[in-house]
Formats: sequence, C-alpha cells, structure tokens
Amino acid sequence: MTMQFCRIATLALASLSASFASAATAETPLPAAIAAPGETVVLTAHAIGLQLYECKPDAGGKLVWTFTAPQATLTAGNKVVGHHGAGPSWELTDSSGITAKVAANAPGSSANDIAWLKLAVASHKGSGQLSDVTTVQRINTVGGVLKGSCDHQGAGEGMPYSADYVFLRKP
Repeated sequence: MTMQFCRIATLALASLSASFASAATAETPLPAAIAAPGETVVLTAHAIGLQLYECKPDAGGKLVWTFTAPQATLTAGNKVVGHHGAGPSWELTDSSGITAKVAANAPGSSANDIAWLKLAVASHKGSGQLSDVTTVQRINTVGGVLKGSCDHQGAGEGMPYSADYVFLRKP
C-alpha cells in the first residue's frame, strides 16, 4: 500500500470509529438465513477495519472493483483480542485461529453496508477460544461497500467498515 493510501485509510478509520461510537446499537433481529439454531456463543467481537478491493477486469473485460480481503482489528470489552484477514481468517491473541467459508448471507441494513454472513469453519489452528468454533456470523455491518468505477487495473482501495463477529460452537 502506498503511504498516501495508508494515511487516508487511517483517517477514514478514525472518522468511522467516532461515528460508530456515537451510533445507537439497537438489537436487530437476526435474519433466518444466517441463524445458527442450537449453537452456543463462544465469543462476540467487534471489528473495525477495511474491506479491500482491487481494480480487475470482469468476465466482459470491463474494469470493476473486486473484493479481495478484509483487514480488521477485533475487540471485546474495549480490549484488542485479535485480527481478521484474508481467507477469511480470524486469529486471537491467545494464538487460536480459524478459516471459514461463506454458507449463507443476508443484505446489510443499507446499500452502503456489506452483507451479513453465516460462515462454516473450514480449519482450526492452535488452542484457545476458537478451538471448538464451528460457525461464525458477521452481523451489524456498517460501511464496507465500494461504489463507482475504476480505471487502472491493479489499483487498490479500502473501504472502512465495522461489524460484529459472533463465534459459535455446536453443543
């Protein structure tokens, strides 16, 4: 990433964090498509970061923004507990980690908000809080959608977002 992009991303995250802190956090009902009935919550973490995009040709050769990876810090109880990245993957400070695959989705609250997801865990590493996790839900998303056109193949852009990740296990 270029230094200018990093500065812009940092400023955008600071602005986004301030707006999230002041927003009311009303309980939103969970869409049936991403529900995980019978599973037990292991951890709920709040993520603030970027949804990363790259300018690539689509099937018709037109340049479009294509999602490549998330990049976020996970917090719980005002303490950093881990990071979220490509894969998608989550790694906690206790050295446990998982990767997962999308199993279902539901629309975000607005056209600017990335989708809510249900993800099935595909692999585990280390031992810790994520060791027995089987499902991850991404809920309460704000931001992250990149709109507009791109005109330089290989260009990158990051869109600030926040979400809650709920880590669940089967009984």
